[in-house]
Amino acid sequence: MNINGLLEKIPMKVVVRGDLEQEVTGGYISDLLSHVMANGQEGNVWITLQSHQNIIAVGSLINFAAIIVACGMPIDKNTIEKAEKEGITLLSTDEGIYEIAGKINSLGI
Repeated sequence: MNINGLLEKIPMKVVVRGDLEQEVTGGYISDLLSHVMANGQEGNVWITLQSHQNIIAVGSLINFAAIIVACGMPIDKNTIEKAEKEGITLLSTDEGIYEIAGKINSLGI
């Protein structure tokens, strides 16, 4: 399933539109950036509470399909600008991490 398909099944706000055709290979959850860099995998959607611009650097490094900022956390303007520059899909949801992860998992991703 690609990001467009994911958004059809689980509506989220598209903050920055990257490559919505990129395939989603799985999911990853962590707020510890070093842990994400060591264990995240290309094509994953990364669910986090972090919203500062360093998440974009990590997302670009790993080549995540998208970064999902959960719990309605406000996203910094600099983060949005960096995501646009890097072409990283940045999504936002008011749902909690557990809830959004469960929905993604239920899709068999």
